[in-house]
Amino acid sequence: GGYLAASWTDTVQATLMIFALFLTPVMVILALDGIDTSLLVIAAKNPANLNMFKGLDIIAIISLLGWGLGYFGQPHILARFMAADSHHTIRSARRISMTWMILCLAGAVSVGFFGIAYFSNHPEQAGNVTHNAERVFIELSMLLFNPWIAGILLSAILAAVMSTLSCQLLVCSSAITEDLYRPFFRPGATQRELVWVGRMMVLLIAIISIVLAANPENRVLGLVSYAWAGFGAAFGPVILISLLWPRMTRNGALVGMLIGAATVIIWKQYAWFNLYEIIPGFLFASLAIFIVSLMGRAPSKAVTDRFQLAEAQFQSR
Repeated sequence: GGYLAASWTDTVQATLMIFALFLTPVMVILALDGIDTSLLVIAAKNPANLNMFKGLDIIAIISLLGWGLGYFGQPHILARFMAADSHHTIRSARRISMTWMILCLAGAVSVGFFGIAYFSNHPEQAGNVTHNAERVFIELSMLLFNPWIAGILLSAILAAVMSTLSCQLLVCSSAITEDLYRPFFRPGATQRELVWVGRMMVLLIAIISIVLAANPENRVLGLVSYAWAGFGAAFGPVILISLLWPRMTRNGALVGMLIGAATVIIWKQYAWFNLYEIIPGFLFASLAIFIVSLMGRAPSKAVTDRFQLAEAQFQSR
């Protein structure tokens, strides 16, 4: 159990995901007699499908780029850094993770892109995809593969969910148990008691998640984009500024997190300018951190010395 289990399961799940995302578009292309034929079918359906900027204005492009800001504030991603035994391993980890991410995203885009060609040639099989385009991978897997192979490919969806869910549950349970329950309610709690509290928190968080996901009208991308913006705007600026600016204070960090989360919630309700809410959330949270930190007392010498020591160690790699 614990972090080691999450690391091993993530490795297996990532392997399954990349296998499924590459095999599916390849099978679609073979079923359509080659990539040239697939592109012709896609162009015949709508020539704009070959234009990656179709229907995008400057606000939409900025919003899409804004997704990158979310990485800095995701607990399940930040927790991965616990696996690094020192800052020297970060460079190789960066290469591996970026390579995996590029390949997976390319595979996911290819599934959707060549799915246009397949369902254009087989409109009688496009019923579920017509009502919900997010089912394209599921439908292609069931149509193109033997049921045994399709079952393995469809488990890649669960792998994508579980790789995030396992770490999210671990982080949430640990935060509630170690940062809330023990400091404020039971300072003298035994390790056995903390373990049981952690288990109960995992169960409670799982139940809340099931309730939130029970609405059949919800779409995966919509839920993910909202959560991505909330975490990214609340925690991303704090993480980045704490690494780059030794003058940040505790109050600045706290206000920044509150402002970032509140901005995302409010912006989502009103959808001003059709701009993705993480961008104003990230901006306002950063401004709040700088303003509140400069208004308050500077951090102690012990804190600034620790910052300078960590920076010197990192630069000496």
